[in-house]
Amino acid sequence: MSNAILVINAGSSSLKFSVFRDHGGGDPVVTINGQISGIGTQPVFEAKDAQRRPLAEKSWGAGEAGDRTALLSYLLDWIEERLDGATLIAAGHRVVHGGVRHAAPVLLTPAVLDELDGLVPLAPLHQPHNLAAIRALAEAHPELPQVACFDTAFHRNQPWQAQTFAIPRELTEEGVRRYGFHGLSYEYIARRLPEIAPDLSDSRVVVAHLGSGASMCAIHGGRSVDSTMGFTALDGLPMGTRCGTIDPGVLIYLMRKGMDAGAIEKMLYNKSGLLGVSGISNDMRALLDSSDPHAQEAVELFCFRIAKETGALSASMGGVDALVFTAGIGERSAPVRARVGDKLAWMGVNIDAAANDANATKISTPGSRLPVYVIPTDEERMIALHTRKVLTGR
Repeated sequence: MSNAILVINAGSSSLKFSVFRDHGGGDPVVTINGQISGIGTQPVFEAKDAQRRPLAEKSWGAGEAGDRTALLSYLLDWIEERLDGATLIAAGHRVVHGGVRHAAPVLLTPAVLDELDGLVPLAPLHQPHNLAAIRALAEAHPELPQVACFDTAFHRNQPWQAQTFAIPRELTEEGVRRYGFHGLSYEYIARRLPEIAPDLSDSRVVVAHLGSGASMCAIHGGRSVDSTMGFTALDGLPMGTRCGTIDPGVLIYLMRKGMDAGAIEKMLYNKSGLLGVSGISNDMRALLDSSDPHAQEAVELFCFRIAKETGALSASMGGVDALVFTAGIGERSAPVRARVGDKLAWMGVNIDAAANDANATKISTPGSRLPVYVIPTDEERMIALHTRKVLTGR
């Protein structure tokens, strides 16, 4: 008999889920993927098998589905009917912020939930929705163990210099420090890279997680050394609608112009980044296809910053042995990778055009001094692995 693990990634109006089967050896295997969208308005449930073939679809009218608890109860009932004799042993959740204390996944208890509630001010756009799903599932199925897997945990053991702002010490002790995010993605890449290139198992690697949310991380010997995101997921690279690193003086300027915190937050999170620079779209594909010069400027700025941060992160490790692209843009946008490669020619990067266009695993030429890889990330699998370990110890 096998076990099953439910993986949940909850947002404000949607909930993505995966079901993994664990047969007792090797990695858990995904069997179902899906989502519930339109939560709070007109929910739609969709599920597909591992080959992306449709398994089910259901929609509700406004007010018909009930609250998040009722939707999760429906989801659990639907899943349990399709376990084929497996036992659902736990639900693993992506939780954006684990604060200073949590450097590893943790079994959720009321006390831990209360602690994570206290971190909502550090991630106000993500943490409340992560915790709402946990509470709703606990109400619907109180007997099911739940595990929190944090996006910050992988970065918790960075050197103090990489975590510290040059601000009054009491603010640092209060929790105003660099946390870093996308940790589950980076942890998966750190686990996967030695399988692809065994000679890089103890190496210095810069990983570029490029998607609607984008960041980069310096990894040495499988451990996070530095990252571009800091106190919030707003820092670092320009993203789909987020500004990335910005001079704090700009915020003071905007406040003096009369913008309050809410207006500034909305601008920096929702109206900036690729969308703000281009004035057209936050979608990299649309920008690459556009002849509008502002669209091309947005792409150029994005690639410029990736190349710049590669140099900075390399300095944090005292050198670099490989570059890895991952996530939506990193895995599928050959033009972005090519532009970044051109900007890093001074570091010895030489991109193989044919391999890059084919999204091959290794896209650098044999003569490239710095090898370059494309490795698909799998945060859901990482959550399943963590959840299994917390529950079974293996």
